[in-house]
Amino acid sequence: MTVTDVNVLKSAIFERPDDANKGTLGSLLCVCGSYGMAGAAVMSAKGALRTGIGLAKCALPRSIYPIVAQTILESVYYPLSENADGRISKVNVPFLVSESCKSSATLVGCGLGVCDDTLKIVFSLIENSTTPLVLDADALNCVAKQPEILLRKKAPIIITPHPGEMSRLTGLATPLVNAERERVALDFAQKYGVVTVLKGAGTVIASPNGKVLVNPTGNSGMATGGSGDVLAGMTASILAQGASAFSSAAAAVYLHGLAGDIAAEKYGKISMLPTDLINCIPLAYKRCGF
Repeated sequence: MTVTDVNVLKSAIFERPDDANKGTLGSLLCVCGSYGMAGAAVMSAKGALRTGIGLAKCALPRSIYPIVAQTILESVYYPLSENADGRISKVNVPFLVSESCKSSATLVGCGLGVCDDTLKIVFSLIENSTTPLVLDADALNCVAKQPEILLRKKAPIIITPHPGEMSRLTGLATPLVNAERERVALDFAQKYGVVTVLKGAGTVIASPNGKVLVNPTGNSGMATGGSGDVLAGMTASILAQGASAFSSAAAAVYLHGLAGDIAAEKYGKISMLPTDLINCIPLAYKRCGF
């Protein structure tokens, strides 16, 4: 077990050639949001954009499209049909799988909701996407109903659970998850072959091959709903730009925590918001020499 530092970021972020264009810097499909959870879609996509993705594509319920589109001008949008509860309908599965396979990476779960439709969407992406996935929030709550679905993946997967979600994924009590964070994360990573990011103070990044990192950046001001959505978007952005799953996870966690530390310097831990993290990503990059 070792600790992350600026080198994990420098090894994952590639220098941009002068002739770069949006097509050479990765495309990210974000399958996020539901009625009442537009903010999760906004924060994850904004986090991805600030982290450098070439093209962000947001697939979301039609009902929240006007809200999200007014907030993020830089994304392409796929407003999708939804069920009676305002969640993406499973009729969109063929489109989402096709679009996922055409993208450099896919983020799924932030504000998605858990129901029969979203279960079908999450499971279908895991089983059929040929490009890497980041599973967060409600995608993990869907997976918790059948964790073995992860063994049927066709591409690398990063999961980003907080301790409560890890408890649901493993069946372990949350206090035990917190008491044995490194072991729990590594056991899950090795059992299911997924890079596992167990969030919290000293976020743990575990790989299926047995490598474990603990992150020292970040602070208690980040303990606010939405911070995880930002991290998910950042992780997926670095992944879509071409880094490996483990490198992407480690780099995003380090950069996310550093952005949080800068936000705490600017606004204080009590008043800082997840959106402040997004605004501090450029400053975090600069502090790391980019």
